[in-house]
Amino acid sequence: MEPAAPPPVPFVSPQGGHAAAAGGGGGTARGLRRRQYAVLALTFAAYAAFHASRKPPSIVKAVLSADWAPFSGPRGTQRLGELDVAFLSTYAAAMFAAGHLADRVDLRVLLAAAMLASGAASAALGAAYFLDVHSLAFFLAAQVASGVVQSAGWPCVVAVVGNWFGHTSRRGTIMGVWTSHTSVGNIAGSFLAAAVLEFGWGWSFLVPAFVIAALGVVVLVFLVAHPSDVGLELDAMEVEMNGDGGEEVELLVEDKKEAEVDDEFEVEMGSQLPRAIGFLEAWRLPGVAPYAFCLFFSKLVAYTFLYWLPFYIRNNAVAGQFLSHKASGILSIVFDIGGVLGGISAGFLSDAIGARAITSALFLLLSIPALILYRAFGSISMRHNIGLMFLSGFFVNGPYSLITTAVATDLGTQDAIKGNSRALATVSAIIDGTGSVGAALGPLLTGYISTRGWNSVFFMLIVSISLALVFLIRMARDEIVAKIGARH
Repeated sequence: MEPAAPPPVPFVSPQGGHAAAAGGGGGTARGLRRRQYAVLALTFAAYAAFHASRKPPSIVKAVLSADWAPFSGPRGTQRLGELDVAFLSTYAAAMFAAGHLADRVDLRVLLAAAMLASGAASAALGAAYFLDVHSLAFFLAAQVASGVVQSAGWPCVVAVVGNWFGHTSRRGTIMGVWTSHTSVGNIAGSFLAAAVLEFGWGWSFLVPAFVIAALGVVVLVFLVAHPSDVGLELDAMEVEMNGDGGEEVELLVEDKKEAEVDDEFEVEMGSQLPRAIGFLEAWRLPGVAPYAFCLFFSKLVAYTFLYWLPFYIRNNAVAGQFLSHKASGILSIVFDIGGVLGGISAGFLSDAIGARAITSALFLLLSIPALILYRAFGSISMRHNIGLMFLSGFFVNGPYSLITTAVATDLGTQDAIKGNSRALATVSAIIDGTGSVGAALGPLLTGYISTRGWNSVFFMLIVSISLALVFLIRMARDEIVAKIGARH
């Protein structure tokens, strides 16, 4: 005998009153949509602020290498690379623990705390200018602290967005638009840091520090981390995102019955929440390891541009002229503008063809000629430089954005873990944490390899992209085989 269906659960409207249950009218749908838009906007702004606060080191590199010990002199570029790796290696190592923690604590509080602490760490770097600090140990310590606190940002925002959008069929497109926060943050950070650079490089750190701290307070006050926090249910969201057709509603009813059985089992076992997935268990999930190692090499390339592109532009003449520090920093924004459109395009294409691996492989493949052309012809004129830099950003950031968002959410909510929402932050942290190891390696290698010439740096980037493709070959092949089989 089947248990009686539970009564409809009332929803809490954004104004605090009760609205109709799922399917009970347009008011609930509009309220739900507003909630989702608010979550997207807050998490977008939060992670853009993280990236904005990471951008100043690349903007001030040329200034530090020119006249600020210990980064001036013959070993200056190497020490600047070591400064990058201090942040990125710590960030990568702490990411795994941060994802584990994010699946077990209040995401809103953890995210806000990470933003406030990141502001403090960035402000400490800026204070070095005003206090005339020249100790390499101080800079390294500040970067290590920044890496630790910033590592909590990514698993938190991905988990929050996954809570609200994890079951929509338009995940790739939504994530493609949302993940442009990375490039938008880079653009904002470049602009802010370059705009105040003439007043002293310390201001290039202090302004982004204030921005991320202020947004941290906003997140603490307004972010809703999970639909259940305001009385909303996941099945109602699926209806809203996918349409109100009868066939879809029937599917949701079955899912709900299944969830009720699971809940009864959990109660009998003495647990109200699903068990948080283990670290090694998450690594064994289908697709996690290949995408993680693919992101290792993809992020190596993306972060090399993030940390060294303004320096590269400053030290390579365009149309026979060398640009100023400020102009180099602002021009580097073009790469991130290409990255915004690349991430959106990759997400839209992956939804349209239903193939994440094929889309990522296509973008990686096309990024190789884009980088070759940028290195070979970017110095001819400003028009060539801007166009080829845009093209490079488009193809380099496309797969990086897709893997860190839509793919991570796919893997964190796959059937193998039966919809365990407490696995999403762990899976996201594994993928992005592994990628962050590559992100730490790229800028470090660039600091050493650039002394031999920039052709060697671009060769390293092309080899890295090729290795990223190797890890996607099998998954892309499986997607092609599945699509061919579906037609027969």
